[in-house]
Amino acid sequence: MYNYETVFILTPVLSEPQMKEAVEKFKKVLTDNGATIENEELWGMRKLAYPIQKKSTGFYAFIEFAGEPTIVNKLETAYRRDEKVIRFLTFRQEKFAHEYALKRRSLKKNAAKAETEEAPQAEVKEETNE
Repeated sequence: MYNYETVFILTPVLSEPQMKEAVEKFKKVLTDNGATIENEELWGMRKLAYPIQKKSTGFYAFIEFAGEPTIVNKLETAYRRDEKVIRFLTFRQEKFAHEYALKRRSLKKNAAKAETEEAPQAEVKEETNE
């Protein structure tokens, strides 16, 4: 099994439920073909570097997964068949890129955990200073 990353841009005219439905559809293509999804990030609506199909913004989604090489062809076929997708890119992670991705995820989780732990403590400190 190899580790892969895929980023795809959805058309900006979709509503929030339609966008989430499209992301779930591609995750289902992966899981139905034996891949394991390691990370998923929804980057939200962003401005494109240049217009694509007369659109200047798009909804970005990022998925890291592990699977066999044949899965990539099936996933990209699903991207091409869906008119909601305006661009996509899938590539295999090198050894060091995969290690970096694991490190980045753990740092992100630790930062989120620290924020949730600090918030109640900060309130307590403010109350004692008054």
